[in-house]
Amino acid sequence: MISDDELEALYSEAVKDTIARFEQTGSSVITDGEQRKPSFATYPIAGLAGLAADGAVIPFADGHTRQLPRLTEGPFRYQTFAASYLADAQRYATKPVKQAVISASAMSLLYPADGIEGYPREAFLADLVTEAETDIRRSLELGADSVQIDFTEARLSLKLDPSGGLLQNLVDLNNTVLRRFDDEERQRIGVHSCPGGDHDSTHSADIDYAELLPTLMQLDVGRFYLQIASEQNPGRVLEIVKEHLRPGQRIFVGVIDPIDPVIETPEQVRDRVLDAAEHIPIEQLGTTDDCGFSPFADDTSTARDTAFAKIEARVKGTQLAAQDLTPSP
Repeated sequence: MISDDELEALYSEAVKDTIARFEQTGSSVITDGEQRKPSFATYPIAGLAGLAADGAVIPFADGHTRQLPRLTEGPFRYQTFAASYLADAQRYATKPVKQAVISASAMSLLYPADGIEGYPREAFLADLVTEAETDIRRSLELGADSVQIDFTEARLSLKLDPSGGLLQNLVDLNNTVLRRFDDEERQRIGVHSCPGGDHDSTHSADIDYAELLPTLMQLDVGRFYLQIASEQNPGRVLEIVKEHLRPGQRIFVGVIDPIDPVIETPEQVRDRVLDAAEHIPIEQLGTTDDCGFSPFADDTSTARDTAFAKIEARVKGTQLAAQDLTPSP
C-alpha cells in the first residue's frame, strides 16, 4: 500500500517532468498535463459528501463507458479549485501556464432528473454558477496565461437530444458564468470542444460539427480550442467557424490527433495551419491539439514520449507556417 507521502512525491515528480518536457518542445505556453487531477471532469468534487456512484453514463464508440457520480444532497460546493494545480505548476514553470477547468454545464449533469428533496434544481444551479465562477477567477487572479473551459459534453448533448435544446441549455448555463467576467477577463478565457477522447475512442465523433458550432459559438469567450485534425472535412468545418467568428475572438485549430498513434510531421502540421489560414484571419488563428492525451488519468493508451513528440511537431509545424504566412519585408 502506497503512503500519502509517497503518492505526493509521485505527483510532484509527474508535474515537474511534464512541465520540463513541455517547455523543451518550444511551446510558448504550457500546461501541467493535468497530472494531479483524478480526471479532467471530476477534480472539483473529489471528497465531496453526498455523492452516489450511479450517475450519468457516457458511452464511447468502442463499447467502454465512463460514469459520473450523482449528487444526493446540497449545498453543492467545490472541494478543489483548479488554482491549486496552477500554483503547483508555477513552482516549476519558466513559461506562462494555461489552466484547464471543467465547465459548469458538465457539473450540472450531477443533479438527478428526479430532483433532491430540500434542494431544488434552481438552488443547485445558483450554487454551481458561483463555484464555477470562482474556479475560473482564482486561476486568472493567480496569473494563468489563460483559462480553458473543457466543454466536451457539448457535442455529446446532440446525441442525447438531437433537437439541440439540451445544447442550448448548456451554452446558456455557461454564459451565465462567463457574464460575471468583464471583457478583458473574457479575452483570457476559452472553451475547448471535441467529441471526447478516451482509450483511443470517442463518444460523439459521428455528430456533425454543423449542428454544434452555430450554438457553441454563442459563448461569450475570447478563444475557442477546436478539434479539427481528426475531422473528415476540415475545410467545411472551418468555413462554418468563419461564418460565426466574432471580432476579437481567436480560434485555436486542432492540428494534432492524440488518438492517432502516428506522430505527425512538422510539415503535415504546417499544411494544416496553412489550410486553416485560408478560412480564418491570421491574427485570429492559433493551434492546439484536438484533445487531451489522458483526460481520465489514463496513461496507457498514449505513451508520454509519443505525446511530447506530437506536441513538438505542433510547435515546429506552427513555426513553419508562420514563416510562410509572414509577408516579406
